[in-house]
Amino acid sequence: MRITQGQFSFLPDLTDEQITSQIKYALKNNWAVNVEYTDDPHPRNTYWEMWGMPMFDLRDPAGIMMEVQDCRKTYPDQYIRVTAFDSTRGWETPRMSFIVNRPKEEPGFQLLRQESDGRHIRYTLHSYATDKPEGQRYR
Repeated sequence: MRITQGQFSFLPDLTDEQITSQIKYALKNNWAVNVEYTDDPHPRNTYWEMWGMPMFDLRDPAGIMMEVQDCRKTYPDQYIRVTAFDSTRGWETPRMSFIVNRPKEEPGFQLLRQESDGRHIRYTLHSYATDKPEGQRYR
């Protein structure tokens, strides 16, 4: 199963050259860029771990790509994404977010069905990755 989150998620993985182009676009629009990672890619898990600090004043995409490469070396079997934030309205609004690294094997999700009062049916997603303890999910 291939996790589809953020922009470009239905396309093949972006090359480093394509990632750099997207970072250039974000910087051209004066958006702050940061790198995040997780081993729990549940769609409602919007709070991934930040790699370093957001790069508010960085204007060179090479510096951000260096951070992406460092994060890939440290967490090769986790999901890594680049997010660009726009603060022009006085608060940080995500304008762009896309995955730049994936584990070799993506275990996916299970759809759980629960019947409740009357004819109501509730559904939830269970990430197979969370069956293992944190730090051991993609080994």
